[in-house]
Amino acid sequence: MSAKPILILQMQRMGDLILSFPLFLWLQREHPGHPIWVVGEPRFYEALLPVSPAATYFPWTATEQVRRTAFALCVNLSHERAAATLAGEVRAERRVGPVQSTDGVRRIHGPWHLYRAGLVHANRHNRFHWADLNALDCVPLSRIAATRWPEPRTCLGDRRRIGLFLGASEPAKRPTPRFWADLARELLHRDLRPILLGGPAERDVAAKVQKQTGHNVLNLADRLTLARFVDLGQSLELLVTPDTGPMHLAAWTGLRVLNLSLGPVNPWETGPYQPGHHVLQARISCVGCWGCTHPRHPGAHHETRHATHRCHDHFLPRRVAQLVHALADPDGRGQARPRTADGNLFLSAKTPQGLYHLNRLLPENATRSSRNMLDEFWSMFWGSSFGLWERDKPLAAWTDLTRAFPDLAETFVHFLFGFHRKLRRARDETFWSQGPPMLRPLYSQAHLILQNDDFSWKSERQILTMTEELLRIVAGEKNL
Repeated sequence: MSAKPILILQMQRMGDLILSFPLFLWLQREHPGHPIWVVGEPRFYEALLPVSPAATYFPWTATEQVRRTAFALCVNLSHERAAATLAGEVRAERRVGPVQSTDGVRRIHGPWHLYRAGLVHANRHNRFHWADLNALDCVPLSRIAATRWPEPRTCLGDRRRIGLFLGASEPAKRPTPRFWADLARELLHRDLRPILLGGPAERDVAAKVQKQTGHNVLNLADRLTLARFVDLGQSLELLVTPDTGPMHLAAWTGLRVLNLSLGPVNPWETGPYQPGHHVLQARISCVGCWGCTHPRHPGAHHETRHATHRCHDHFLPRRVAQLVHALADPDGRGQARPRTADGNLFLSAKTPQGLYHLNRLLPENATRSSRNMLDEFWSMFWGSSFGLWERDKPLAAWTDLTRAFPDLAETFVHFLFGFHRKLRRARDETFWSQGPPMLRPLYSQAHLILQNDDFSWKSERQILTMTEELLRIVAGEKNL
């Protein structure tokens, strides 16, 4: 008798599906012999079949066989109501993610999936990547830590060929046509060979860019299938791209990426997942947002003309071209290193525990900011709370924060002691946003936990226990 399959529901876009591929691999290794079934959008998964881990795919419109099958595990990675309904209808020994029961009650199963749901508009201090969050409720950390991802390859042919992927799902996430045209000219000036890439949505933009730069720039926008895009990537030295599905496809297939992380995206959550890729981010306080609250007037005059978000101003074509030239090292000496960037330059990597990490490369010798240290503390606290490691890690992170920013630490403790009084207003839909930004992770997570169990006494006790543990770490036992 064959082992029960494992069901994964993923009806999001291409990038989300590719970021689910590590989960497929980990589940195959953790549960050998159990087939992986995936319910998704055919327009995304059909094109990705050649690069997908072994899995049987089903469209959302034909799930009769799924409903008739008994599963060892059902993991719902989608936020759509239809996915939660299906997760509640199938027969599964265990369920993870949003599940809607037959009586219409919707619950999120698994602390990490609940945590991820709480990041909406409250992700300022999050340092857990989507690919890791997909898995942490059903894959042991030891399995994740044991995974070794290959480094992105170096092109064996003409190292001057640089792909420019022009599009992204939202206008705020992609550079302007003017930026791409200026960047292409700057690359040509440095004897590099830019190639314009994109899908049907980028066809007109690519035509404008090519018109402004001349026919020395090869325009392949809307001319390649995903399979041919992957093949082309074998002969490119680098892909310069915003945060978009093809960026994740490039990283998955070994093409080195320079991610221009602009607009309402957080590279800690959705940056290129495999180690060895570069991420350039503006050096301003609001980066990593969920949604922009500082749009600018589109008529404002600046080098990236017609951009509508302040972070776009920090991506200057000449400086990006200098960075691309250093990363490509077209002379093949292997000694060129980026020395300057108008922003923060990171290299994707893994922590000793195997989780995603961004190592800062530039600016060199930058002091750790209070925000970065709060990011680190919160990630250590949530990892401890959900059983990834012991309390010593958040304790060490808090000690570092206290030494570097004693006034901020004192303010944090002051606000935390008043948190239990604010819980009286937890039924207010805006409760998650009522705390100071440094405590927003606690407010958001508490709000989700209470909502997820209909504000039961059990969920209130869970919040109080969690807050007590946080107080022990930041204030010490004697002050409780």
